[in-house]
Amino acid sequence: MSENRVVVGSLAGAFGVKGEVRLKSYCSDPEAIARYTPLTTDAGQIFRVIVITGQTPNGFSARIEGIDTKEQADALKGTALWAGRERLPSLPDDEYYHADLIGLTVFDSGGVVLGRVKTVLNHGAGDILEVLPPGAVETVLLPFTQAIVPTVDLQQGRIVADPPEGLF
Repeated sequence: MSENRVVVGSLAGAFGVKGEVRLKSYCSDPEAIARYTPLTTDAGQIFRVIVITGQTPNGFSARIEGIDTKEQADALKGTALWAGRERLPSLPDDEYYHADLIGLTVFDSGGVVLGRVKTVLNHGAGDILEVLPPGAVETVLLPFTQAIVPTVDLQQGRIVADPPEGLF
């Protein structure tokens, strides 16, 4: 399992000239990001209060305590926002936070290592595991469905997959 925090969104620059920000949420309930405070950055900044003020094409406009000017908001463009894992809701047994899947070793049903999960993608049709096979430079995209990935064992740090013939 990964560390005790999870990326829940990012800042996308200023919204207007009075310190509001454009906020991208990676949460299944996008507005819930404001309830997971305090949020932190990799640089150690802590944002204790987030107030969503509107909707933008790819997220929200928001006021964040400690960001008071357009320049401050623009300086944080691209900054990941982390929430403490304890602030997030518990998941059912067959659901996983993407952060928990990244880095897991993927095996086939015969125990052969297929690779390691580099990232989890979702382009609207379901999750896809981007797997880097041992010794390879190119990744393989593995659909994250029950039929193809029947077993995820977070305690053992492993995934068992039954990929379509010829994928790996």
